[in-house]
This record gives sequence, structure tokens and C-alpha cells, in this order.
Amino acid sequence: MAVAVVAAALVLAGCTPESTTGNGTGDKAPTSEASGASSPPAAGEIRKPPPVDAAWPRWGFTHTGVSANNVSPRFEQDVAGALARTPMLQNQHIMGFGALNPEPRPGEFFWEDLDSRMNLMRESGATPVMTLCCAPDWMKGGPQGPTEESAWKEHLEDAPYPEHFDDFAKLAAAVATRYTDVKYFMVWNELKGFWRDHAKPADVKGYTALYNKVYDAVKAARPDAQVGGPYIGFDSDNEGPSELRGPWGVVNQNALDAFEYWFKNKKGADFVVVDGASPTETHELRPDEFGALAKFGAITAWLRERTGDLPVWWSEWYVVPEDGTTWPEPKRLAVQAVSMMEFARSGAATALYWNPQAKEGECRACMWAPGTGSMLPTGQLVSEFARWFPAGAELEDVTSSDPRVRVLAQEQQLLAVNTADKAVTATVDGRQVTLQPYEIKWSGR
Repeated sequence: MAVAVVAAALVLAGCTPESTTGNGTGDKAPTSEASGASSPPAAGEIRKPPPVDAAWPRWGFTHTGVSANNVSPRFEQDVAGALARTPMLQNQHIMGFGALNPEPRPGEFFWEDLDSRMNLMRESGATPVMTLCCAPDWMKGGPQGPTEESAWKEHLEDAPYPEHFDDFAKLAAAVATRYTDVKYFMVWNELKGFWRDHAKPADVKGYTALYNKVYDAVKAARPDAQVGGPYIGFDSDNEGPSELRGPWGVVNQNALDAFEYWFKNKKGADFVVVDGASPTETHELRPDEFGALAKFGAITAWLRERTGDLPVWWSEWYVVPEDGTTWPEPKRLAVQAVSMMEFARSGAATALYWNPQAKEGECRACMWAPGTGSMLPTGQLVSEFARWFPAGAELEDVTSSDPRVRVLAQEQQLLAVNTADKAVTATVDGRQVTLQPYEIKWSGR
């Protein structure tokens, strides 16, 4: 099978810090004073993140089907150089999303793709992360050998069979042993294969059994490794029974129940992982595209309260409805910037942008230009957050005289975002500023 064909299939398949609090067992640790209640942060409220590693970048991205290492050596060097100006987190899945089957036959490993992505991370000064997903075909009812094109399209997201949980755990340990400069590992991705119908409860018992085996295997191979889960998608609906709700909608109670079961029954965790989107499952933004972003702060607060303030990782997040909606790029960027403000204010420890990179053509949501490797506005936005608002940054309470201008500030830098489709003049930090429609403005203090 041609590598080009596999790469195309992988593109279609595309959709941590060490805590010093929390007991890391199946029992709920006492809630720390910093975690607060499960209600979302009040307007303007700032919540410090839990203790994390020194200078933790907080911001970064996930490599998907195409990345800089898939073009040319010179292009890779150019992108790596641009990323190295502001090192950040970079995440890679062990199979799929740009990586071929790492264990086509039991005990027979293929590391070339992961090696290539890891080299890119090293060249760009990244703090590397790996997602321990997905599973080789022979672990989920398929044949041994390289993955066929039809299997990429139809079975990449299948979970390994229970009789192969130990095999997947051994593969995870082999990954951790080979890549000793990777300290942080997320286990699986969105309960793939364990939660096919989100209107029904997930097979969280099956996932937790897999997680516990992987946790034990990775910790045995690499005691220094940090492991987290359950990487659940916190879907939201317009209405329905749920203990977590707001003007933005209600979180699927099945997701909350699955998280609670995993947390109670896990062997341990150094951080917790979730993802989600601000639109509801019916593609609505309640009350609007900016107001819906409060969902991220509400979930972060709920998780911090439930877990005794373990670091909260957002492995992916989305803000544009997946119903064909398109926004002008300034508006999309403004919404993304305000979503990242929400993560920072609510004390999320990590947020990874799902980078929909392409080899050629227009790619407005990409982090770098397919033709030149220079940082696009999205890449610049993530880089600036990594530079000015790492987890250790002390946020300051700076407000705007006009609520349409959102503000995030630390001692040296201020970020202001106009959420209106018209120019707005406001007093921010004692100075009058005029922002054009959806303008994002960084300024020194």
C-alpha cells in the first residue's frame, strides 16, 4: 500500500504536568481552597491553576495527519525554527493522525513515523506529549501486518478487544521506553470504541480496565512518566437532565457519569484529560458564539472540584459549529482567543489546539503556511499565549469599560479582544483604546 494513500487516510481519520495535590488514587481527595465550587467563574473572576511543573507552557497543539515532517527537510527546518521561538507543548498519537501502525505484528515494531514526529518536536524545542491511541489491527479483530486502507477508514477508532488490553499496555510501555524525553502520556482518545452512542451510557468499565493496565505498565517502565485520562468528550445539549448546566446548555450526563466512574476506579492519575466544543450537539451557540465559551470555564471548575484540584488538560476544543458554518477569519480568531482566555481564567493547566494542517492551498485555521512554513495568525495566537500566559503567570484583575471588549492581563502584558462586528472604543487598564471589528490587540503594560 502506498504511503501517500495511507497519509490521506490518516488525514480523514483526524476528527503533563506533575500535580502536588490530589491523592492519585481511586478515592476523591479533599477539595483544595483554590478549586472553589463547580459553578463557572463569575465575570472577571480569576482562578489560579493547581501547582504544575515549573514554567509549564500550558498551551500547545496536536499534530494531525499532515505536519511539517511530511513535506521536505527544508520545510521541516523552517517550521521548527519558527516554533522554537516560543517553545510549547506538542502532542502526537502513537497510531493514526500522521503515524502508521507501530506494531503490525506482535512484538514487531515500526517506529519510523513516531521517530519523525519526535524529531520535529525536538528540533522545535517542544515539551513533548504522546496520546496512547490508537490500537494495531490485530488487537481489535483485524489481521496482522501493515494496516490496509479500508481499515484506516473503518476501524482506526475501534477499541482493542479485552483479551488484548495487556498487549496494548505492553505497546504503551514500549513507547514510553523508547521515547524517554516524553514525560506526559494521555491514555486513549474520546473513549473511541467504548462510547459509540452518546445517547446511552459509555462502556467506561471497559475503558477503565484498559486505562489501569496502561497506567501500571507505563509507570513500571518509566516511574518518572506522568499519565492521565480519561480523555472524554464533554458534549452539551440544549436541555435535558444534567448536574452541570449554564446559559450555554447542559453537559451530557453520560459523560459526567463516565468521568465519575473512571475517577473512582482508576489506579492513579497525574492529571485529568477532557475535550469539548462550545456548540451544542445540534450546532447551536447559546446564547451566542462568545457567551457559549463559558462552558469551558464551567467544566474546568467542575473537574477541579471533583478531583481535589488535579491539573485539568483540554486535549482538544472547538468553537465553530460543524454544520457547514464558516466565519470570516477575524471573527474565528477572536472567538478562539476568548476561548483561551476562558481556560486561563478558570485555571486550566493545559490546552492543546487540534491543528488541521495541510500540505498546500489555503489553510486559515492552520498554525503555519503550507507554502512557506511561516506562522499564520492561528500559530501566532497560540505562540503569544504560550509566551505571556503560561500556567505560572499571575493574572491581574483588569477590566474594560465596555463588556464587548474582553481582557486578559498579567504584570507585563495585556490582551484585549473586540467581540463586536463593529469598532469599539473602551477604557482598558486606564487607557482609552479603539479596536476594529473582532480585533485582537496585544500591548505592554
